[in-house]
Amino acid sequence: MLEELPLTLFGFPGPLRDKLVAAILSRAKTSTTALEALYIDEPLPVVGEVSAVVDSDDRRVAAIEITEVRVLRLADVDLQHAIDEGEGDRTVAQWRAGHEEFWNSPEVRAELGDEFVIDDDTQVVAQRFRLLS
Repeated sequence: MLEELPLTLFGFPGPLRDKLVAAILSRAKTSTTALEALYIDEPLPVVGEVSAVVDSDDRRVAAIEITEVRVLRLADVDLQHAIDEGEGDRTVAQWRAGHEEFWNSPEVRAELGDEFVIDDDTQVVAQRFRLLS
């Protein structure tokens, strides 16, 4: 079944992806957030979609199902969503600092361009999902 599913990538291959995939597999991570601007060439996720999670070695290691999709301002991300990302953040400020660091990384900037500004009004796609296998 996993081989037939579309892929969902968390972070870039390496330590961050390994950490995120481990959190998904342990069921500690049940939410994720992406910049809406990164969906320019693809549709937003839809509730009920099932996809395969890929590890740093491009192996399909699990299936997840989207259970909620919200597009909201970065400033409106709530504490429960931040906690449910499973990265150990205990405040929204902590969560936001880590995400802004990632979104300002050279890899993401290569996709967005240096002129893209991240502020309170930046639109993000907040998703909830459940581990299927």
